[in-house]
Amino acid sequence: MQEAATTATVDTVYLSGELGQFEIEPLANGFGLTLGNALRRVLLSSLTGAAITEIKVENVYHEFSGIPGVREDTTELILNLKQVRLKSYTDDLLQVRLESMGPGVVTAGDIHVPPELEIVNPELPIATLDSQDARLELQLTVEKGHGYLTAEGRESPSLGVIPIDAVFSPIRRVNYRVEKTRVGARTDFDKLVLEIQTDGTVGPKEALAQGAQILLDQFQVFAQLGGAAPRSEKAAIGAGAIPSRLQDMPIEVLDLSSRTYNCLKRSQITIVGQLLQMSEDELLSLRNFGHKSLLELHEKLASHGIVPSGDGAGRPALVDDEESDERDFDGETPVRAGAFADEDFETDDDDEEEA
Repeated sequence: MQEAATTATVDTVYLSGELGQFEIEPLANGFGLTLGNALRRVLLSSLTGAAITEIKVENVYHEFSGIPGVREDTTELILNLKQVRLKSYTDDLLQVRLESMGPGVVTAGDIHVPPELEIVNPELPIATLDSQDARLELQLTVEKGHGYLTAEGRESPSLGVIPIDAVFSPIRRVNYRVEKTRVGARTDFDKLVLEIQTDGTVGPKEALAQGAQILLDQFQVFAQLGGAAPRSEKAAIGAGAIPSRLQDMPIEVLDLSSRTYNCLKRSQITIVGQLLQMSEDELLSLRNFGHKSLLELHEKLASHGIVPSGDGAGRPALVDDEESDERDFDGETPVRAGAFADEDFETDDDDEEEA
C-alpha cells in the first residue's frame, strides 16, 4: 500500500508589492498539475476588483467628441481612465469627481475619492490641459466585480453618461510549473512553483489566499455530501469565513481611538482581515491593549456590519464597570481613514501619572 504524502507547505521564494513566487511541496504525484491549473484559472477569472464603468465629461455627449482646451479627445481619455487601478473597501457603487484647471497634466491622483476608495497608481497621466482657461470636469462611476465588463450592449442611464469597458481583475499574470521533489527515499512527489503578478491593488500572497478560498468554497458543496463535519478552529472575533472585501480594508476605516489604533499599528496589524483572524486572548496580549480597547474594537466592527451587533452574548464579558484595565483610558480622538496617528506614540507609567 502506498504511503500517504507528507503534509504540503507553502514557501515564499520572492515577494514584492506586485510580484510573488511560491513553492508548494510535497504534493502527491499528479496534484501539482491539478492544483496549479485550478489556481491559475481562478486567479485570472474570479478575484474581485474595482474599476471605472461609466464616465461623464462636462459638455461632452458621446465618446467621439473633442474636449475644449484638452489635448486628448474623449476616446483617448477613456483609454487612460481604464488604466486607473482602484481599491474599494465597500461593495456599494461609488460616484467620484475630477475637477482640474489648466495648464498642466491631470493625473489619477487628482480624482476626489471617499475614504472607502483608494487610487493605487495616482501618478498615472489622464489628460493634458493646454491653456490657462482649459477646464476638465469628470464624473466617474466605480463598481466592484470580477473578470471583464464590456461597454457594448450597456445602455447609458442618462444623456452624456458614457459606459466604458472595465477590467476588474487585480491579476496581471499567473504562471506555474511542476517539478519533482524528494521525500525521504521517494522521488515521485510534485513541487508546484507558482508565480503571481498583480496590479498593486492586492498583494500576491493575499491573491493566492483568496483564490484558494474560492476553490474551497466551491468544493464545500461536495464535501458535505459525505456528512463530514467542519473542522473546529480557535474562536476568532470574526467567526466564519472572512469576505474578500474585508481582507485588505485598512483599520483606519474603523475610526478607532488613537490609543487603540497605535496599539494595533505597533503590532503590525494594519488591515481588518488580520483582526478577524485573532482571538480575544491574542488581542489582549498586545502591549497597552486592554479590555476597554477590546470593547471599543467590537463596537466599531459591529457598527460597520463586520461582526454581529448585540450585548456580547456568546462571548466573554469584556469589562466590568468597577474593574477597568489600567492600560486603558477614555477621551481619545478617533483615527479616521486618511488620517494618521502618531507612529511614535508610547505610554509609560510617568505619562499615566501626568495624565
